[in-house]
Amino acid sequence: MTLRAFTFEPYRLPFRQQWRSAAGGLDQREGWLVRLEDEDGGYGYGDCAPLPGIGTETPAAAAAALAQWQQRFTGLEAATALEALNDPASFDTPAARAGVESALLDLLARRNGRSLNASIRGCDCRQRVRVNASLGSLGPHTADTLESALEAGFQVLKLKTGLAPASQEIPLVQALCQHLPAGSTLRLDANRAWQEGDARSWLDALAGLPIDALEEPLAQPSAPAWAALQVRAAFPLALDESLADLPQAALFDGTVRRLILKLPRLGGFLPAVALAQRFAAAGGDCVVTSSLESACGLLAAAHLAAALGGDLAHGLATAEWLATDLGAPPPVAAGYLTLPAGPGLGFQPFATPA
Repeated sequence: MTLRAFTFEPYRLPFRQQWRSAAGGLDQREGWLVRLEDEDGGYGYGDCAPLPGIGTETPAAAAAALAQWQQRFTGLEAATALEALNDPASFDTPAARAGVESALLDLLARRNGRSLNASIRGCDCRQRVRVNASLGSLGPHTADTLESALEAGFQVLKLKTGLAPASQEIPLVQALCQHLPAGSTLRLDANRAWQEGDARSWLDALAGLPIDALEEPLAQPSAPAWAALQVRAAFPLALDESLADLPQAALFDGTVRRLILKLPRLGGFLPAVALAQRFAAAGGDCVVTSSLESACGLLAAAHLAAALGGDLAHGLATAEWLATDLGAPPPVAAGYLTLPAGPGLGFQPFATPA
């Protein structure tokens, strides 16, 4: 069936409170909800959610790419349009590509009566994904927030660091670790806040503590500096927004032990799966995280996590940060996210953002 309609509607979703990190603050999330429809009435959705701070194109570039694909893909077979996204130039606008690819894959999976992750893997995948609590930035109220997350059943608890001097933050982290029950860990994200000396001081202070991983410790990462830091840490250092700053060889020679996958930065589901499989073959592990997208984008990320399998906690419990949303997000309970039953992505938009 050919595509008879290609729409992309802008949205703006305010946060319940500011999202703060060493990279800056966010008060809302903006993007476009992509909808494709074929001649038989089948449809699919995707979220185009550019965020230059994580390595995507600008919103203006994303909008221009969507307009070009709208003109080019209307009247094509969905499979032909999906094949056209293999053009290397499409990765110049990865967030737009991710949104269009999601809508195409959703439409095709719905047509075939299979979930998105199962249609990609060719077999049934788990419908529950382990997730970490996203507690925001480290501060005076973190202990209360952490306690609430533990009571809700989360075992991996993520905190943003690097917003205050190490002399203030390290004692807070050490105190939090003293109160963690057995089996619970902290996942820290510095968002490139530290110079090498500061990062070494942090790693020394974290030695012996229940730390799951430390994301993005270096302001100016290089493969030698990353490798030297990893030797000092018993836990993985995770590469996220610095993916483009390290040589590709560092991903596959053991320098990087953990990789953070974000769909808007990588260009969508299929390139993310390919990268994850290659990284896993080299001995690394992957964690899928949202970039605070709408429910549509969050569902796509959750399907990616389900397709990859494994028992790591993924960074997908972020829907509660949004004051409004485009549709119902996947439910999270006791530290697990449950994907919706039924074919495709499982996303249905509200009549108006709620």
